[in-house]
Amino acid sequence: MATPQLASFKVPAVDNEPMRSYALGSPERKALQAAIVEMENALPFEVPCMVNGKPVKTGKLAKQPIPANHAKHLCTYHEADQATVTAAIDGALAAKAEWESMPWNDRAAIFLKAADLVSGKYRYKLMAATILGQGKNAWQAEIDAAAELSDFLRFGVKYVEELYSQQPPKNSSGSWNRVEYRALEGFVFAVSPFNFTAIGGNLPGAPALVGNTVVWKPSPAATYSNYVVYQVFAEAGIPPGVIQFVPGPPEDVVGQAIAHPSFAALHFTGSTFVFKKLWKDIAANIDKYKGYPRIVGETGGKNFHLIHPSADIRNAVLQSIRGAFEYQGQKCSALSRLYVASSIWRAGFREQLLAEVAKLKVGPPQDFANFIGPVIGRPAFEKITGYIKKAKEAGGEILAGGSADDSVGYYVQPTVILTKDPKSITMQEEIFGPVLTVYVYEDSDFEKTLELIDTTSPYALTGSIFSQDRKALLLATNKLRNAAGNVYYNEKCTGAVVGQQPFGGARASGTNDKAGSMSIFYRFVSARSIKENFIPLEDYLYPSNLV
Repeated sequence: MATPQLASFKVPAVDNEPMRSYALGSPERKALQAAIVEMENALPFEVPCMVNGKPVKTGKLAKQPIPANHAKHLCTYHEADQATVTAAIDGALAAKAEWESMPWNDRAAIFLKAADLVSGKYRYKLMAATILGQGKNAWQAEIDAAAELSDFLRFGVKYVEELYSQQPPKNSSGSWNRVEYRALEGFVFAVSPFNFTAIGGNLPGAPALVGNTVVWKPSPAATYSNYVVYQVFAEAGIPPGVIQFVPGPPEDVVGQAIAHPSFAALHFTGSTFVFKKLWKDIAANIDKYKGYPRIVGETGGKNFHLIHPSADIRNAVLQSIRGAFEYQGQKCSALSRLYVASSIWRAGFREQLLAEVAKLKVGPPQDFANFIGPVIGRPAFEKITGYIKKAKEAGGEILAGGSADDSVGYYVQPTVILTKDPKSITMQEEIFGPVLTVYVYEDSDFEKTLELIDTTSPYALTGSIFSQDRKALLLATNKLRNAAGNVYYNEKCTGAVVGQQPFGGARASGTNDKAGSMSIFYRFVSARSIKENFIPLEDYLYPSNLV
């Protein structure tokens, strides 16, 4: 029986989750340290697939190593096989009608409860899983697994309420026009990355919030934290079958999902190479589908800081340190190429940059003194060190770092490369590690440098302009209009906040659908216009037909 809608509900006011400092001696530091120790003492965990709310153990096991100590692993997880993926898709399709027809206020309540569970009961467990499994330090885990995930859930409710309120402004006499925002016909397939636990929650969560059912394949390197997110969703009241959790081999799980006739949308964050391949594979399957699938993706970046001659040197240096080396440069938005005016470079920028890099401590993220932790795994370690080697061979000058050690964990020292070739390999290709390449330009070549920034990389995700000259800011903003989906003035190119800076880029960086805003939800609904007439016709003829 349909549930009656007895009121027009207004969701509670939302705000960004307050950040906790984890300062020495603070209660939150003690609580987090206790959660880490408790988790370490219970290793390794066993993670099943979750299909229709029930654990499925396929017996085909894989491990999620701890990147700071690869001799240990955080969890052993059961990889989804063909039968499991089939059951997950069938279950998602079976659960869809009831979930989509659930009154909006009840879906909203579930997600608001999930946000409170993240910021409260599960906060330190999610953070500990992110620290151990994904190598984040305490602050990076706080802004990700606690704050951003809470924000995605709370602001998502706010934005969907706003979306549903978008109605035709005009009604003719004797009729009523309205629009409903249906879930997509079929299931949404979510493929999430290792580097943000919050993205792991948002990729299945955003489509589900507007009534879709979702098959979710987490990253192998974030399996355990993502499983905890799944547990949060279940405890909050998301019905069995609405979000299906199917870790497993990417090619097998993804290939099976996108070959299904009821595949309705891809929600993806990951590499540009994989995203392009998936797009091609979806196109090849187009005749199989009931409709045209939505493809939503956020991929790579080759993000820049541009330092104008008028810039505040100290601020530009410190912002660049954070932008390049927080979370070992493993953010899609991380600073990778730095363009510095020669006058600024000579006036102290070089000395200050290298002095600050020399202070950065590298080591296990459980030690709160370490600013930089391990990179995520051996493939990443080899890729990053390979780029450093290529830069050396091409004549790049290693100003700092350049060394690495994988004997215990996957550690790469924060590396600064000075290049005289603005089109060198580490200025063009995404590295996804703690490597920053600097190009020093002549002050008189500022406009030429803007063109250089715009044309050097295929990506267009984030970028920052450092200048105290408003004319220079305006010039750079206009010339770099398509070079970044998120641009910052006198601020690092990382750290977009839900509700403040909608995040996403174009070109090779993705579809720019702006996570953390109302825009993303339009991609997972299919609008239906309804016109209701109240007054019957008395004749089919129009006045113009009368003679």
